[in-house]
Amino acid sequence: MSSTTATRRHQPVRASLAAFVGTMIEWYDFYIYATAAALVFGKLFFPTTTGFYGTLASFGTFAVGFFARPLGGAVFGYIGDRIGRKKSLVVTLLMMGTVTVLIGLLPTYASIGVWAPVALVALRFIQGIAVGGEWGGAVLMASEHSPDQSRRTFLASFAQLGSPAGLILATLMFKLVSSLDNEVFLDWGWRVPFLLSAVLLAVGFAIRLSVNESPDFLDEQARREQAARNTQAKRESAPLAEVFKSAPGLLALAIGANVLGIAGFYFTNTFMLVYTTQYLHLQRGLVLNCLLVVSVMQFFITPLSAHIARKVGNHRFLVLVSALSILSPYIMFSLVDIGSLTAVTLGVGVAILFIGAYYAVIAGFVSEAFPTRVRYTGISMAYQVSGAIFGGLTPLLGTVLAEKFQGHWWPLALLFSAISLLSMLCVSRLGAQRQAGAAAFKLQQEA
Repeated sequence: MSSTTATRRHQPVRASLAAFVGTMIEWYDFYIYATAAALVFGKLFFPTTTGFYGTLASFGTFAVGFFARPLGGAVFGYIGDRIGRKKSLVVTLLMMGTVTVLIGLLPTYASIGVWAPVALVALRFIQGIAVGGEWGGAVLMASEHSPDQSRRTFLASFAQLGSPAGLILATLMFKLVSSLDNEVFLDWGWRVPFLLSAVLLAVGFAIRLSVNESPDFLDEQARREQAARNTQAKRESAPLAEVFKSAPGLLALAIGANVLGIAGFYFTNTFMLVYTTQYLHLQRGLVLNCLLVVSVMQFFITPLSAHIARKVGNHRFLVLVSALSILSPYIMFSLVDIGSLTAVTLGVGVAILFIGAYYAVIAGFVSEAFPTRVRYTGISMAYQVSGAIFGGLTPLLGTVLAEKFQGHWWPLALLFSAISLLSMLCVSRLGAQRQAGAAAFKLQQEA
């Protein structure tokens, strides 16, 4: 293939925009569920359990989505690696938007009894499958459209930019409806953010269809077709089997490296909503205002961090910000306990500063560890297994610790520090392990 043709196929600006808009919509859908789980689902779908246990039951449905995400990563990883990145992303977007609208139409426990939480869990499971396939494809569509290898991590950050943008939109919507009378809010107000997803789905679908298939995938597809014409060519393993067989250590490190960007984020944006409203008795509106401010902050942190990391080196940048993140929860809780909007915003903002910087760069860093033919599956499984183990359980564990150690925040700070330390250690090892993993994949291909 000529270099002219290859250059013409690259669409870095359009692919980055599509990745941003698509992930913004997907994460908007995910975050409105997280917010509703913290504020209303315990009351509407688990009314037989109150207070602490109702919150646990609600967060249990939140965790279900994380447990489903590795399945989505495996299914759509196969589609993305063997059929096409674009086809996979179109399906995940349709799934996510449809399920979110259905949740907004779902009858509550008062209307249909136990079938309400059953339906909620089922829809949440499907939502988790869709998100499991979305993230990896969006990262790759942005990064693989880069004609310049050095810009790949920066372009991949536009997929990460969709996360704070989705949170901003979700927080704005819940801030709007939470101003309603509490009875009205519980009756129909909470449904409005879910139903709005239908409009966003139409916009995202149109943008995503306008982007060409990934140039890297097309090159890999041409290689496979050429190999298929060779009668002596061996049949390729399924992408998931190849990842597990060739470099399980690499996958394990990639899982650990993603923990801070996932568990840390749900600690500050989901668990802290419960901690501040139920244990510190702060007003719901004040906390939502705080989350809105820090979400805007993260939105600007993301591209700036990706730009700085490109200058100083991705590996060095990630180790530094994860080390600083180990210290951040002690500042966060000291300020949050003051209880004013300014103090809470500054406290959570300190933690988000390092989480956001880390999250902006980790996707591009991890994706470089896997070869093109299994890259979708590799990064999807790393991210989604990390989410299933650490993301879904963090709000649950935080709630248990908050209940057990009421009036003492140090166990919660230690939990956050442990999350940061795990990612720092894994990133530290991942740089050298990536080279070993790439060699293992190459040897398997030649075998």
